[in-house]
Amino acid sequence: MSATLQAPSTAAGGPPKLLDADLRARLLGHVVTTGDRDAIAVTSPMTEQPLGEIPSGTADDVAEAVRRARLAQPSWAALPVRERARILMRAHDLVFDRQAEVLDLIQLEAGKVRAHAYEEVADTAMVAAYYARTARRHLADRRRGGALPVLTSTREVRHPKGVVGFIAPWNYPLSMSITDAIPALMAGNACVIKPAQTTPFTALWIVDLLVEAGVPREVLQVVTGRGSTIGTPLIERCDFVTFTGSTEVGRSVAAQAGERLIGCALELGGKNPSIVLDDADVDRAVAGSIQGCFASAGQLCISIERLFVHRDVLEEFTTKFVAAVEDLQLSAALAYGGEMGSLQSRSQLDTVTRHVDDARRKGATVLTGGEPRPDVGPLFHAPTVLTGVGRDSVLSVEETFGPVAPIIEVTDDHDAVTLANASEYGLAAYVYSAELGRALAVAERLQAGMVGVNRGSISDPAAPFGGMKQSGLGREGGFEGIHEFLEVSY
Repeated sequence: MSATLQAPSTAAGGPPKLLDADLRARLLGHVVTTGDRDAIAVTSPMTEQPLGEIPSGTADDVAEAVRRARLAQPSWAALPVRERARILMRAHDLVFDRQAEVLDLIQLEAGKVRAHAYEEVADTAMVAAYYARTARRHLADRRRGGALPVLTSTREVRHPKGVVGFIAPWNYPLSMSITDAIPALMAGNACVIKPAQTTPFTALWIVDLLVEAGVPREVLQVVTGRGSTIGTPLIERCDFVTFTGSTEVGRSVAAQAGERLIGCALELGGKNPSIVLDDADVDRAVAGSIQGCFASAGQLCISIERLFVHRDVLEEFTTKFVAAVEDLQLSAALAYGGEMGSLQSRSQLDTVTRHVDDARRKGATVLTGGEPRPDVGPLFHAPTVLTGVGRDSVLSVEETFGPVAPIIEVTDDHDAVTLANASEYGLAAYVYSAELGRALAVAERLQAGMVGVNRGSISDPAAPFGGMKQSGLGREGGFEGIHEFLEVSY
């Protein structure tokens, strides 16, 4: 059996309309170019048809963007915190007011269903509101007791770092292109954003909206192009850099930042486990696992990639989980109703196919899915459940970043924790148990930056977001998420 589908919504088989010419021109007006540039084609994963073109930026473009940002940063930092907060609250309102336009854009560039695109809208708005409401507290000077109590005291003062560079990923083109930049802006920094070359228009859309909300155009710069060309120049010129992407590239970013003795924040790969204990509410665990495994077709850094299920509930969980997976509606429609969308690129489809085929060759059993779904769209892959995945399979160790869920039997809590921690990654994890104290005890033993208990998602703008081991450096969200964009003196 396989998941049901909803056909693409494009008329007469033609390419989807991205933007009208005036809007496209306005968005591209935010891209810094210092001369004629080669064009990079942007295509929709839903149809592999062209959506538009962006300039292939160069080191000269990066230099100009940073120059403009550096000139504008002092006056932005001098603006009272309450004024910067007012601008972010206006942006919060505009995101919701304009959501229909950006929902289409996210779907067309990223390939995800509308409900998952809306999650980006909500996340972006929530982050803007959170920092608008809490920035004065986060940025306030702090008094500490001095070396001689009563006679002396210390006052901590926080300063913006200056110009911050952001190398954004393709999988969440709205929220992950801007939610790190929001606290950096709130802290008084100027920003230079390099969006993913496959999903640039969504990033340009939110930049355009922030400028409309009141962020000075020079404070928020954009360069487009290939990371291999403009990533290093960005690191060489900014005062701090953030990168979201693969661990391999993240190591290179960290090394380059280290050469300049500047800070960096890295949100990298994951092989996130979910543990279903023997006393878990199986229906709740199934529902959470569907969300955790297949949101955005599994192309989410905190997606569940390994399901460890206690042997006492293994049969019940597997039966119900497979049935729920087979009921998922695949969709390429620009409308609500679909439950899982497309992979974003041909290379991502190839990776998912390679991982599933390797596991199958090495003895795994595919319970449902296991194949691409070109009947829905060129880059769709069926949501897939496997058992018997060997430890010698790439599916056991490498990040798949796709709609694939291997189920692994465990005998007790210790067995589950040992297997879950047997990974070079440590981004996110999940635990299901009817006894909260037991779930928390297991969660505390997991080597992960974030653990969800009895839920299938982890999202809170007030909480620190980030990983352990090879999953990255630094934290997003909360005080930590704005503090990394500040220098502290006393």
